[in-house]
Amino acid sequence: MISSLLTRAYANAPLMLCLATLGWGGNTIASRLAVGEVSPMMLIFLRWGLVVLIILATHGREMLAAWPIMRQRLLWVAVMGGLGLSVFNGLFYIAGHFTTALNLGIIQSTMPALILMGSFLVFGTRINLRQCIGLIIALVGVVVVISQGSWQQLIVLTFNFGDVLMLIACLFYSGYTLGLRGRPDVSSMVMMGFFAIFAWLATIPMLAIEAYVTGITTPGVNGWLIIAYVAIMPSFLSQVFFMRGVDLIGPGAAGLYTNLVPVYGAILAVLLLSESFQLFHLAALMLVFGGIYLFEIKK
Repeated sequence: MISSLLTRAYANAPLMLCLATLGWGGNTIASRLAVGEVSPMMLIFLRWGLVVLIILATHGREMLAAWPIMRQRLLWVAVMGGLGLSVFNGLFYIAGHFTTALNLGIIQSTMPALILMGSFLVFGTRINLRQCIGLIIALVGVVVVISQGSWQQLIVLTFNFGDVLMLIACLFYSGYTLGLRGRPDVSSMVMMGFFAIFAWLATIPMLAIEAYVTGITTPGVNGWLIIAYVAIMPSFLSQVFFMRGVDLIGPGAAGLYTNLVPVYGAILAVLLLSESFQLFHLAALMLVFGGIYLFEIKK
């Protein structure tokens, strides 16, 4: 019974993508809790190290069996894991030191559009008027939640060095999402294992730079709890769920679900950080889910 339910859940693209984005929304809370507990690059270094250990322990034999296939795509795996995962996270954390959370959220919400544009340019994916409207509605929902329903905050936005870094980070992850479409014929867990190895390797020079420029903050008990969460959920399960979603409905449609990340982040901030729930949160939820429904509904 349980096995049947899990199988059906794994075949449900919206469920997989909602769970993936929920994990990434929780990562926003974890990043706030990590301030003063562990430095950004140390956090990324340890989270991917734990993911590597988890996957090697559970799927190491499968990864060895898949090595002949993966060896032929080693450069692709290195680019996907190193640039698509680690560099995105690194740029995200660095950008947070130079710009506001509002700017970061608005720029991050451009990823679905970047992914859809990339799908059109690279794969020739057709996008009809209904889907465009759905994308716009979902994007409006994201803007509502990250601007807290205030148009005045949108009017005074300015772009600085941090904004540019965040835009570059979005390009990296959009390229990663598009790259998933051509992944080798191996299981998601095995694929995630190889990605995690190169993601971890990419954090080594990033950690060295942090040690030289600002110094490293090693984690205490609270820091390790945060690292355990980000390693298991956003770094591991969310990536597997997202890959599964891309397999089921393609990168363009799957990318639209990333609009849910700031919405989930707002909800979790209310539940875990005792921030007040306001009307604009409800409005944003309705817009985002309505846009996704309009994009996905069949003729």
